[in-house]
Amino acid sequence: RWSRGLGDVYKRQFEARAAVSVKEGDEAPVFGAVWITGRFEVDRDARMVTFDDIEIPTVTFPEASEEEQNKLAVFLEREIPKWDLEVELDRVIPLLDNAEVALNEAAELNNAPPKIIIKYKPAVLILIDGQPKLEEIENSTLERVVNTPYVILKYKSTYYLASDTMWFEAWSINGPWTEARSLPKDVQQVDAELKKQQQEQGGSAPADESVDDRVPEMVISTEPAELIFIDGSPEFEPLSTSEIMVVSNTDSDVVFEIATQNYYVLLSGRWYRTKDLDNGPWTWVANNELSPQFSEIPAESDVGYLRASVAGTEEAREALLEQSVPQTASVKTSAGASFNVEYDCDPQFKPIDGTNMTYAVNTSAAVIWSGGRYYACDQGIWYDSASATGPWTVSKHVPDEIYTIPPSNPHYNVTYVKVYDSTPEVVYVGYTPGYTSSYVSHGCVVYGTGWWYRPWWGPRFYYPYHATWGFHVRWNPWYGWSFGLSWSTGRFTFGIGFG
Repeated sequence: RWSRGLGDVYKRQFEARAAVSVKEGDEAPVFGAVWITGRFEVDRDARMVTFDDIEIPTVTFPEASEEEQNKLAVFLEREIPKWDLEVELDRVIPLLDNAEVALNEAAELNNAPPKIIIKYKPAVLILIDGQPKLEEIENSTLERVVNTPYVILKYKSTYYLASDTMWFEAWSINGPWTEARSLPKDVQQVDAELKKQQQEQGGSAPADESVDDRVPEMVISTEPAELIFIDGSPEFEPLSTSEIMVVSNTDSDVVFEIATQNYYVLLSGRWYRTKDLDNGPWTWVANNELSPQFSEIPAESDVGYLRASVAGTEEAREALLEQSVPQTASVKTSAGASFNVEYDCDPQFKPIDGTNMTYAVNTSAAVIWSGGRYYACDQGIWYDSASATGPWTVSKHVPDEIYTIPPSNPHYNVTYVKVYDSTPEVVYVGYTPGYTSSYVSHGCVVYGTGWWYRPWWGPRFYYPYHATWGFHVRWNPWYGWSFGLSWSTGRFTFGIGFG
């Protein structure tokens, strides 16, 4: 179990017990139990857990003397570290039945539906973070729309949108977009640079042999939205429950409940329903308020992964246990010397609602002012300083107040980053999946807070924040959250990124 200390800070420790037998020579073995404590570190990427600083606080052998039991404890404390204990994370998770899973944030997540767009012909959603903001590209006749992860350029009165294999053009940012047959010289230079970057990153995806070569419609949205492409009229495939059918001709998760005649869609781990796919309205349904038929979705079916988003199922329970496992690291106290925060001009701070804290708005870093000192969280490590511009030191303690930052603030995710312990040379840190926008809501795991955070647009930089909607985020029990497109043949894809 992960033990909790003062100030609601989780200790990087474990407690366990084991049945053991002791045998000397040819004598019959003696059976008893030992209690074990120590430190643990988790590498979520490698999915491995290592243990150290082992102590044996209790040994129980009914027929052994206290001296014999103490002797065994000393022996185990000496020998166990020699074993270099390393265990697969997937073997540890099933043992965490009593692990504490954070549920308190569910009430404050924003579960209001985004704009849900249904298309019956191939379409791709292109998100722009508010109204388009144009910035001139140096030594060029082009402007770029900077508040989007997609490459959108403007040359004179024409917009150009890049995919991995082709370009689109339109007279208006809202379209209609058509395939570009020719490109201006400066756009050609950008195209060459994109192809070069693609090759440096491993080349383009292999060509899809599918005969489906349809060019999709580009759907532009300047507000949080999700696009669901259904290839023609919905085709229904019944499940063994007979009360639920899935729409089979879509890559999205669309379910039809016969008894209520409601359509359900699963978006970023949240369920929304309507009786009219085309016109809505859509309403949110909490994961623990779905009809019992949802928990009867066959685990072995093609849509068995949906059970992870149905509260009370074994799949949902396992996903919750994943949420309690931290990614940990040991950081040298000297690491703060190389940490810097870059601001767009002088630091600017705004209040954090409901608290006495403020946060920096003109930087990509999470910088919080609390109790007369500045705290910055970067790559799962806390730093602090007397000045907003540093110098910074690795934090050995973070104020409890920081863990009251609400989900309506763009830096809510840092409340999942903990300082567990420290020595004069090393600070033990870690974070649970909330730091990477994976949260617990109504008995299930969901992605994103659901809030839209106003980005920073300044003289030199544009800084976006975490987005819940628009990137086809879905949960899979085998590899967690994934991202995708509304439609793709393999030949037609988009490469996106933040930077």
